Amino acid sequence: MTPLERLGLGLLHRIDPETAHGLAIRALRAGLAPQPGAFTTPRLRTTLAGLDLPNPVGLAAGFDKNATALDPLARAGFGFIEVGAVTPRPQPGNPRPRLFRLSQDRAAINRFGFNNDGMEAIAPRLAARGKDGVLGLNLGANKDSPDRAEDFARVLARCGPFIDFATVNVSSPNTEKLRDLQGAAALRELLARVIETRNWLKRPIPVFLKIAPDLTDTELADLAGVAMDMGVDTIIATNTTLARDGLTSPHRGETGGLSGAPLFEKSTRVLARLYDLTGGDMPLVGVGGIGSAEDAYAKIRAGATAVQLYTAMIYQGLSLGADIARGLDVLLERDGFANVSQAVGISTKDWL
Repeated sequence: MTPLERLGLGLLHRIDPETAHGLAIRALRAGLAPQPGAFTTPRLRTTLAGLDLPNPVGLAAGFDKNATALDPLARAGFGFIEVGAVTPRPQPGNPRPRLFRLSQDRAAINRFGFNNDGMEAIAPRLAARGKDGVLGLNLGANKDSPDRAEDFARVLARCGPFIDFATVNVSSPNTEKLRDLQGAAALRELLARVIETRNWLKRPIPVFLKIAPDLTDTELADLAGVAMDMGVDTIIATNTTLARDGLTSPHRGETGGLSGAPLFEKSTRVLARLYDLTGGDMPLVGVGGIGSAEDAYAKIRAGATAVQLYTAMIYQGLSLGADIARGLDVLLERDGFANVSQAVGISTKDWL
C-alpha cells in the first residue's frame, strides 16, 4: 500500500462505507488511484476457460457495479475484472444503510439487493471500453421479475457483445429466493436459456456460474453435476455467506451477506470439494477472504485456476491486486513451479 493510499483509506473509513465506496470509484476515474498495469511473468500467465490472463488475480463483481471505471480498473494490476451485477431494468436495491464494515474481523456485510443502472445504461459503457484487459459481467435478475431466467438471458443478449465472459449469479443472499435457482431443476432450466443465448452471440463467450458457500454436500454435488452436464465453462466459489460464526465487530448482527477474512476457510472447503467432484476437469475461480499472496496461493493449491478479491481492498487499498500477483510469483518460484497451472489442486485433499 502506498502512503497516499494509506492516507486515503484513513479518510474514507471516517465516513459511511457506501459513500466512501462511491468516492473511491470517483478517485479511480480521476486517476488518483494506482494504475501500474497488470503484473505478469511466465509463471503467472494463465488460461481460464480459453481466456488468456496476464496473471490469475482478478477483481470480483460488486466493486464497479455500473461499469463506470472500466479503463482505470483494467490498468490497476488485475489479471481480469468482473463488473455488475446488472439487471434488465434499473433498480435502487434495498434501503440504506446496506453496507457495514466489520473492521475487527477484516470483513464486511452487505445487503445491496442488485442496485444498478440497468442494462440499457450499462451496455454502452461496456461497448466504449478500451482494448486493455479481460472483462466479465455478472448477470442479475430484477427483484420483481416474474421470470428470472429470462432476465439473465436478456442481460446477456444486450451486453454479451461487449464482454469476455458472463457470470450467472444465483448466489446473492440479498434478492429474495434467488438462491432457490441453485436447485438442480431450476438451475438446469436457467443455464439452458443462458447458454442458448450465448450461442446466438456473434462471438460466443464463456459462461461462469457463481455459487453460495452455504450449500450442503448433496446440494453441491447436484450443482456440480448440472454445471458439467450443461456445459458451464467455470464455477466461481464462492459468493458471500449467511453464517456469522466467530465475529466480534459491532455490526456482526446485520442481515446480508458476509464477505472478507471470516469466509476464507468456508469458501476454500467448497472450492476443494468442487475440484474433487469435477475431477479437476472444470476450471474454478476461488473467491472469499483473500487478503494476501499466501491466501491466493492456498486457493490455487486447493483447486482454483484463478482467484478474485474485493473486501480486503477496503482495508488494504486498490494496489492489493498487483501486490498479491507479485507475491504469488515469488511463492511459485520458491516452490519450483514454472507456471501457476502446475500448482492447481495439489493440496485439495487437505481441505476435504
